[in-house]
Amino acid sequence: MMLAAGLVFAAVVTAFVGWKLIQGHHPQLILLAAGLVFLIASWALGNPLEATESTGWRGFDLFDLIVRSMRSKLSGIGTMIMVIAGFVAYMDYMGATKAMVQAAMRPIDFLRGIPHLAAIMVLPLGQLLSLCVPSAAGLGLLMIASVHPILLRIGISPLASVSIITLCTCFDMGPASANTARAADLLGMGNVTYFLGHQAPLAGSITLVVMAVVFFQLRRLEPAQSKAVPKVDEPEKRPFYFAFLPVLPLILLMTFSSFFQTGPSAVILDTSTAMLISLAFSMLLHWVSGAKAKEIEGGLKECWKGMGRAFSQVVTLIIAADLFAKGLIELGLIEGLLVLVDGLGWGALGILVIFVALIFFASILMGSGNASFFAFGPLVSKVAESMSIPGIRLLLPMQLASSMGRAASPISGVVIATSGIAGVNPLDVARRNALPMAIALILMVLTESYSLI
Repeated sequence: MMLAAGLVFAAVVTAFVGWKLIQGHHPQLILLAAGLVFLIASWALGNPLEATESTGWRGFDLFDLIVRSMRSKLSGIGTMIMVIAGFVAYMDYMGATKAMVQAAMRPIDFLRGIPHLAAIMVLPLGQLLSLCVPSAAGLGLLMIASVHPILLRIGISPLASVSIITLCTCFDMGPASANTARAADLLGMGNVTYFLGHQAPLAGSITLVVMAVVFFQLRRLEPAQSKAVPKVDEPEKRPFYFAFLPVLPLILLMTFSSFFQTGPSAVILDTSTAMLISLAFSMLLHWVSGAKAKEIEGGLKECWKGMGRAFSQVVTLIIAADLFAKGLIELGLIEGLLVLVDGLGWGALGILVIFVALIFFASILMGSGNASFFAFGPLVSKVAESMSIPGIRLLLPMQLASSMGRAASPISGVVIATSGIAGVNPLDVARRNALPMAIALILMVLTESYSLI
């Protein structure tokens, strides 16, 4: 009876949270407040809070729980995310990110005679770029400035062009991604191991299907015609070797990772260290290339600002979502889900379908992959342990589903930003993206279901 009361209360509050997030309220505040409400309700229903480090009074213990969450997240994943954001900010400042995008997209211009093929080739190239530009909106804006004119020139419509560019962000992956860092942290493995051993194989195979769906969409919906495009200002020239700098952390991480280095003499780098080494090398190269001391100083200021933005936008969201997840667990959500799935006879497959669908549609409604995954990701370890299945089998499709839902959301930052510049309706972009994302989601669930049988 108490479990049923807790589940009903959790469902009502979670629905309220979703409604407030859809309205655009501050997600950190909503998730934090909901987490506290859940914990108080759990206490009222007779479930004592963990008191391993009790202050002596339960009222204070609630706030002590927030402090402990902040300490654990800031000392690990929080530091990593802030260092990544600082490096990315310096890359933007010195023009290395634009140089990389321009270099990567040059092959597309050579395929202008086969416009539909050229258009779908943007997808894998864009996803490779996303490994170095972890911000979906940031990558989308860079591609609008560099790739969009090329696609228009070879005859692709503005709507199709924006759709393809936003689909480049449909898989949030790579060691620099906040979602990757959180998933790897929850699984207790390194970012590179998670990326190379699990993320890349699954996302890579599904990308081929997305490319095929987009190709037939283009063939059916719009015959390509060459179009004149407005002349755009030439970007400021940067040394060609700047294009290599955003990729440097990936090279270091893969070269000096446990995935490739074994034995007692192995040299292993973690993500934060690789980012700092790359930042120092980039600053040196920037100076050697003619930048003045004031420019280097300005770049370092941007680096600190980038770290601050990452703390305020991402790390605080992880902390708030952690408390939200703790509250759901205390109210018995895990036990309730297991009872429901057992009663339906679905087993592990049912849990997979429920969680993936929940994350996907939550991302569409919220317009954010981070918010949905950070909120529900921490629940997976307890579910997997209860059902004796590997946590990776649930967490990986959930993590990818969160960014797939974002690509199909008319209120996501990347869709709104790119649509606004291109002059198309965000809702039309979301509709165009819905079919490839739905097919990709179904294929991913079927693929992961096979491993659970």
